Amino acid sequence: MDNSAPVLSVENLSVCVNNPQQDPILRNVSFQLNPGEIFALVGESGSGKSVTSLAAIRLLPDALKVTQGKVLFDGADLFHSTEREMTAVRGNRVAMIFQEALTSLNPVQKVGVQIEEALLLHTQLNARARREKIIDLLSEVGLPHPETRIDWYPHQLSGGQQQRVMIAIALACEPDILIADEPTTALDVTIQKQVLNLIRTLARTRQLAVLLITHDMGVVRETAQRVGVMLRGEIIEEGNCEQIFRHPQQEYTRRLIASLPNQDNFLPSEQPDHLLTIKGLKVHFPLRKGILQRIHVWTKAVDDIDLHIGRGETLALVGESGCGKTTTGRAILRLDQITSGTISYNNQHIHKLSRRGMLPLRRRIQVIFQDPYSSMNPRMTVQRIIEEGMVSLKMDLSHEQREARVIELLERVKLEPEHRFRYPHEFSGGQRQRIAIARALAVSPELIICDEPTSALDVSTRAEVLSLLQELQNELGVSYLFITHDLSIIPQLAHRVAVMKDGKIVETGATEDVLTKPRQNYTRELLSAVPRCQE
Repeated sequence: MDNSAPVLSVENLSVCVNNPQQDPILRNVSFQLNPGEIFALVGESGSGKSVTSLAAIRLLPDALKVTQGKVLFDGADLFHSTEREMTAVRGNRVAMIFQEALTSLNPVQKVGVQIEEALLLHTQLNARARREKIIDLLSEVGLPHPETRIDWYPHQLSGGQQQRVMIAIALACEPDILIADEPTTALDVTIQKQVLNLIRTLARTRQLAVLLITHDMGVVRETAQRVGVMLRGEIIEEGNCEQIFRHPQQEYTRRLIASLPNQDNFLPSEQPDHLLTIKGLKVHFPLRKGILQRIHVWTKAVDDIDLHIGRGETLALVGESGCGKTTTGRAILRLDQITSGTISYNNQHIHKLSRRGMLPLRRRIQVIFQDPYSSMNPRMTVQRIIEEGMVSLKMDLSHEQREARVIELLERVKLEPEHRFRYPHEFSGGQRQRIAIARALAVSPELIICDEPTSALDVSTRAEVLSLLQELQNELGVSYLFITHDLSIIPQLAHRVAVMKDGKIVETGATEDVLTKPRQNYTRELLSAVPRCQE
């Protein structure tokens, strides 16, 4: 193939639902992929990025159909190819990696077997050659000890390692094109940096054309050579990365760039009275083995930490996946049993309270989860979801008072009163997170534990949710324990930061001090991995 010619050309691609009354999902989408180049398709959720990639390789669901356009690959229009011919293209010449590696991998098959499937389908290699090829692939994508981990199952690998296996599967048949659909969403910053570095290296060394689908403009700035900005099914602006960031032509592009968190503005650090105090907290989980299920070893998820949160203050608890952040939040809520240590809330020891004794505190300590959709009952209306806490915690309110409270809360989180009659699936991700915030506020809490509430949101929706949380704190004086791996949002959100590694707090202090003058190498590593949109 001629390296100077585009490896793939999409021309005037339009897609619609099998319903003539609905607007098209894609309108006249055109772009090219060149060998060795990363082209980023960027836009908010629902803009049509993933539909574009699926349409290009003819994997659209039955409910959608291509109404016009061409996809030229190696001189042939893929829309005129037979299904047998497309089978020879997909996974062989054009490969794809998806957003959530664990849901894409088969949990009951070893990773080596899953990589081997592509080799069995598209090559004539014998068993020994296939195993050697798989080990080479795992080594190329940076998986440690590939000769051993070829026989591991997906759950035995970290999130970043699972994504590396997905990339190895995609590379198995040495494709010309790699489609990466949100490959780093919800990965912590250090793993994200490793995955993006790997994609950049592979594009350069293999002359691989990469279509990178993302909503993160920071990732785009650090990774891509060219950018296409999508809005409502159209590419409204396209150009080289430098041009787009320095001189954006469209208002929407300027808004996307402006919605990136400002990493140089810090909230002042104050010394308010302590609302929550943790001393010497340990949460250890037993690992049992053998027929008698004897305790083999203890996993030290949280290992002797001290923390405090003041009234009206936000403490950011940051660190990589698996460091113990969420377990700390669950221990405060008494959802995980603590091994030792003390937890004091408003000068009251709560670590020894019974389940019944904790009930009054459920009104004062609430939680917002990472995925609002999975934390809501899909069969409940928004009215019932928000008022559920008022009912279960026996707040002395009549039905009319609860309904009035729900309307007030919806308006406070900038949703409409009539939204209370709808179900969770009828809302966008950002709107569902607003509903989750309204539910947490329903019982007038003093402390809200926010467990990665913005990790899967696009940049503009994330900015809206963070702004809302700040407004509520200023109005209501609520305190937040904000658990996150995204250090880019910390300056505008948190008064203080605690950095966690392997179950221990390695550094804590005012946000500006920790982020501009870190004392620990681990903190410096986290900060260096944060994508920056400005030079």
